[in-house]
Amino acid sequence: MVYRTLTLNVDGYQAYESTQAKLAGCWAHARRKFIEAEKGMPKGKSGKATMAINHIKKLYAIETLAQQADNAEAAFKIRQEQAPEVLANYKAWLEKSAQQVPPKSLLSKAIQYNLNQWDKLSVYLTDYRINIDNNRAERAIKPFVIGRKNWLFSNTGNGAKSSATLYSIIETAKANGLIPYDYLVRLFEELPRRKENDDMEELLPWNIKLT
Repeated sequence: MVYRTLTLNVDGYQAYESTQAKLAGCWAHARRKFIEAEKGMPKGKSGKATMAINHIKKLYAIETLAQQADNAEAAFKIRQEQAPEVLANYKAWLEKSAQQVPPKSLLSKAIQYNLNQWDKLSVYLTDYRINIDNNRAERAIKPFVIGRKNWLFSNTGNGAKSSATLYSIIETAKANGLIPYDYLVRLFEELPRRKENDDMEELLPWNIKLT
């Protein structure tokens, strides 16, 4: 079995720190803190929150440009060449602004969240496979969040773990262009033929081909 370092796109929820994964911060969550601060300010007084959002918009503009590249290597080169300067300017702005706003305000909390998460927010620069945010994952789990009252039968740790495993398999299959039903049928056909120590790599959604 080949083991690889797992990277998770996450927000600042403390529980993620107890995992064995490498954590990459989510810029959508970083931006959301300022959107909340902007909404909570009196009309015409949201200058710093708006400025922070504009800094983050520049990072997303770079990602949009990178997506137009011919291949992953070229896209990653665009990110690495253009994002560091934007990040440096933004961090300098955060550090300066942290000294200028009331410490218990929503704006201050947004600034501190970004500074506290800075190392994780910068991880996406290290690997082209890491996304700038976890919006894709959040969209995938949204149906389960909306219907969470229907999942109350998973009222034990084992039940919740089993449900999470099944949901992960289904959503990963969908993310790799597979029809979940067909993929599950393939797994149910193949797994009984395998031994416990067999390499299961070829059965992962991104490796399997359904005909």
